Amino acid sequence: MTPYPFPPELVTQIVARRGRLHCYDELDPRRTALVVVDMQRGFVDEHYGTSLHGARAIVPTINRLADALRRAGGAVVWVVWALDSHEDPWPVFFEHVLGPEASERFRDTFTIGHAGQALWSELDHRPGEAIIGKTNFSGFSGSGGALERHLRQAGCDTVLIAGTVTNVCCESTAREAAFANFRTIMVADANAGRSDTDNAVAFATFARAFGDVMSADEIIERLQR
Repeated sequence: MTPYPFPPELVTQIVARRGRLHCYDELDPRRTALVVVDMQRGFVDEHYGTSLHGARAIVPTINRLADALRRAGGAVVWVVWALDSHEDPWPVFFEHVLGPEASERFRDTFTIGHAGQALWSELDHRPGEAIIGKTNFSGFSGSGGALERHLRQAGCDTVLIAGTVTNVCCESTAREAAFANFRTIMVADANAGRSDTDNAVAFATFARAFGDVMSADEIIERLQR
C-alpha cells in the first residue's frame, strides 16, 4: 500500500542532487526520537467520521519501531490534538477552511476529555513517555513550542515522524522539525494517508527538499548498527 521504495526516476533525481539517496544514513539512537502524530481514537476507530483505514494498519509498525528505538536508547514522544472547548485557537481553519459540519465534528471529537481524543488503545505507550497536545496541524507550532523544548531537553537531534494523516499533520510536523534544524525522517510504512497518491507526493516532496524517507526496517537496521 505504501508507495515506497521510490520509483527509479525519483531516486536518480535525488542522488544527482546530493550524491546519495539517504541523507541521514547514520543514526545515533541515543539522540533520536520517534514522534508519533495523532494516533488517537478519533482517527483510528472506524466508528468515528474522522477516522481512516490506513491509521489502523500502521499500528503494529509503530509499536515495532518504538520498541526497537527504546531498546537502542532512544525516545518516543506522542503528539495529539488537544482542543479546549472554551477556546478557539485556529478560527480561520475551523470557520472557513473545514466547513461548519466537519468543524463541529472535529472540535467535538478532539476536545480534551472526549473519548475520541485519547490515544488508540492498541498503541504501546509506556509510562513516562510524553504526550504533547497541539491545536493545529504541526506538533511544533501547534504545541506552542512544547515539542521542541521536550526534544532539546532529551538531547535529540534526529526525529522520526510516524502517524496520521501523512500529508497533513505528519508532513507539517516533519517540515517544522526540519526548519528547527532536526535531522528528520518520515517513516514510509508508519505514516497513514487517505490514498497512495497522497503518500507518494508527500514522501517525494519531503525527500527532495526537507529530509529523508525510510521504511521502519531500514531505520531499525541503522539503529542496531
